[in-house]
Amino acid sequence: MAVVLPNRLLTLYSLQHPWARDANGVPVPPDPNQRPGARGTWPGSALEQPDGTWSLRLDPAAWPAEPGDVVGDETGMTWTVTTSRHHQVAGCPAVDYVQVAATRNPPEVP
Repeated sequence: MAVVLPNRLLTLYSLQHPWARDANGVPVPPDPNQRPGARGTWPGSALEQPDGTWSLRLDPAAWPAEPGDVVGDETGMTWTVTTSRHHQVAGCPAVDYVQVAATRNPPEVP
């Protein structure tokens, strides 16, 4: 088992979920040019993977993090959440975390 230590402060900008629906019942995403308010800032980590995606580790207080939400750090880098999972260890909440797979904004071009 590897331990990933915090290497930056991460802020979660959470969209309103579930999305509003139009007259036909189709989900309508919020305006992509308007960033929602920050839910909080916590120590976390961001590691680039060999395939160009990013693996983020957030504090459990950031749960739920949904696809489409944005995570930013203190340097101005941002990522869009593609998937997330809340890892919990029974009897040891000090090691709980939220694992996030994300893409960097704007995406890196090789």
